[in-house]
Amino acid sequence: MKKNNKLKVLLIVAMLLITTGCTTTLTDKDKKPVKNPETGQSLTENILCQPTDEETIKIYEEHGVKIEDFPSCENFKITSGGYEGLWNSIFVKPLAYVILWIGKYINSYGLSLILVSILIRLIAYPITKKTAIQSELIKKAKPDIDRIEKKYANKTDTESMMKKSQEMTLVYKKYKISPLSGCLYAFLQLPLFIAFLEAINRVPAIFEEKMLLLQLGTTPVVGFGTSTWYMYILLTIAIGASTYFSFKLNATTASNEMGMKHMPKIMTGMIILMGLFMPSALGLYWISTNVFTIVQNIIVKRSKLLNE
Repeated sequence: MKKNNKLKVLLIVAMLLITTGCTTTLTDKDKKPVKNPETGQSLTENILCQPTDEETIKIYEEHGVKIEDFPSCENFKITSGGYEGLWNSIFVKPLAYVILWIGKYINSYGLSLILVSILIRLIAYPITKKTAIQSELIKKAKPDIDRIEKKYANKTDTESMMKKSQEMTLVYKKYKISPLSGCLYAFLQLPLFIAFLEAINRVPAIFEEKMLLLQLGTTPVVGFGTSTWYMYILLTIAIGASTYFSFKLNATTASNEMGMKHMPKIMTGMIILMGLFMPSALGLYWISTNVFTIVQNIIVKRSKLLNE
């Protein structure tokens, strides 16, 4: 019960942080989002630093945004633009600053984005490792779980269902399993995903860059119509494959019993659909963090096998 209360407090705090600030989309006189015709990306009004592309600057000026009011991306600081709420001050601006700072020294904001995403995953490793361990514990408990499932296979009355639930709970306690651990992993990624999305959309230096023949600000939907269309197809496939295997490795038998058996497929479909209309830079972030998770799960699995 105490753990549940702590989780509720964390969720409330997270929601408060998220609702204190957000990206503002640039709109025209009819309140419709203004898109960059070259990349298909919806432009952000409250950018953190100046774009350098002349066409982009022209679009901003035509819609009343004074570019000179913003610092250059090379000179951006966490305090630039003043206070914008807890969410921006704690997550978005520091994240944007680190990406720009590293990118300036390695001469690639795209590579910097990938390195920062991996760095954050390394910092969060103790938490995500526990999730991976839970998946392995579920596999160890599978014989006991299958036995209980067989025992109550044809019993649907309330009393039998209550006994089944009690026996399952005892099995989870025996193997120290948290049934919702696999789902918790997915929710842990959400704040980081939102923070990276905002940092990318608010920092022109990132989406103006090219990497692996990809224009980082270009959405795959628009990219399919360019000369490097095949790279955007590969990007979309990589997003889908890495998402599926990442969630698949974290899915547990317990989560399957709770009606979430098809969660990996559902999440993969949702992410692919979202990825088609998001900057390629965000796709690279998503792939990087998923690959890290997959490698992490493989390492955890092998270490457990060696210890047994």
